Amino acid sequence: MVFFCYHSRDSMKELIKKFIPRSILLLYHKLLAQAAAIFYGHPSRKMIIIGVTGTTGKTTVCNLIAKILEEAGFKVGLTTTANFKIADREWVNDLKQTMLGRFALQKLLHRMIQAGCQYAVIETTSEGIAQYRHLGIDYDLAVFCNLTPEHIERHGSFENYKKAKGKLFASLSKSKKQLLISNQQLTINKVSIVNLDDEHAGYFLGFGADGKIGYSIKNQKYKSKIKKIKAENVGLSSGGVNFNVQGISISLKLLGKFNVYNALAAICVGLSQNIDLNIIKKALGKVRNMPGRMEIIDEGQDFTIIVDYAHEPVGLENVYQTIQSMAPRRIISLLGSQGGGRDVRKRPILGKLAAQYTDDVIVTNEDPYDEDPRVIIDQVAAGALEKGKVLDQNLWKILDRKKAIKKALTLAKEGDILAITGKGSEKHIVSKDNKKIPHDDREAVRQILRSLSID
Repeated sequence: MVFFCYHSRDSMKELIKKFIPRSILLLYHKLLAQAAAIFYGHPSRKMIIIGVTGTTGKTTVCNLIAKILEEAGFKVGLTTTANFKIADREWVNDLKQTMLGRFALQKLLHRMIQAGCQYAVIETTSEGIAQYRHLGIDYDLAVFCNLTPEHIERHGSFENYKKAKGKLFASLSKSKKQLLISNQQLTINKVSIVNLDDEHAGYFLGFGADGKIGYSIKNQKYKSKIKKIKAENVGLSSGGVNFNVQGISISLKLLGKFNVYNALAAICVGLSQNIDLNIIKKALGKVRNMPGRMEIIDEGQDFTIIVDYAHEPVGLENVYQTIQSMAPRRIISLLGSQGGGRDVRKRPILGKLAAQYTDDVIVTNEDPYDEDPRVIIDQVAAGALEKGKVLDQNLWKILDRKKAIKKALTLAKEGDILAITGKGSEKHIVSKDNKKIPHDDREAVRQILRSLSID
């Protein structure tokens, strides 16, 4: 009994997988999902459900959608990598799980109904779909942000990864709901919203829906009869982004071109719900930051500190390109990579990107799980070394993440930008046996800055 108490949850899962056929495990996941929905009275049938999927940007898109719906007067529930929300109550997601387990997710939806929510926005992951956590959830809108290789070890191939996300859109073919919204009995149409600038847009547009909306910055041409929303006159600055949609000027105090795409996805959701574009503009104008997403830490220092969740190549490159466009004196990067067998192939790629875009690179611990963090650090650093960085000159390997942050802060001078990536707003570092060590990059930065100023 003591043995089982100390055995890690992940180890137990792997042990079970070795002895139980995959077909039986999948059946178990399906039955569990259906049981959870029945137990909580199918809460997703009682409100409009919006699912957001993609490789990057999901959390920001979900939060922007929630802001727009709230500005229009609706009560909203939200579940993302970074945060949970039920009407007026919001709290941090410190569970290290983007898409909750079947019973936990259905319970959360049930609580949203009890609080009077008319909408629920769910960050919907490929891994969650692969484990049938989406079953028993009656989605009404599906949003596709983008698709790049990730979680290949988990899915077996990129094609399987894409198909997993496609199941969210396939679920839209279910029967329509009749809901009382704003004292009106309405038939809820099924709507798919797709980033037309992504090379896989056609695949996601291929699924059936009552309405389809595509969004774009480029001049993409699609023969299919879909509504198109285009951002024009896009402007980027150190204060955020500006663009026009249907003749209306939109300003967003979030950095980077990728946030134009995130905003467009949210705008499409708003328009699909017949929300006036001026209300959407007002909602987006109120957004100041997203927790752990290009979040600026300002303690009065004469250099800029940005904390971001980016942990895969495309997201990380977006962060670095955005920072480059801000014309800093120098760029300092601090990064690591997850353990637990998660996308091992990307580790040297992350190191190469850091070396390519930044002047000084610090590689540190992230979430090693059951792997040796030193091995992970070496694999990331190998990419930076291959790109010409020199150990202990412009490349450092520091195991302790707080010590690594302190090193980065001591290197930063006036006019520099320090990018701390990989964890964003997360509250723990997860090590062997699923042990959670309290850590928040943002708080660590603030504490170290204060101690340095005292020194």
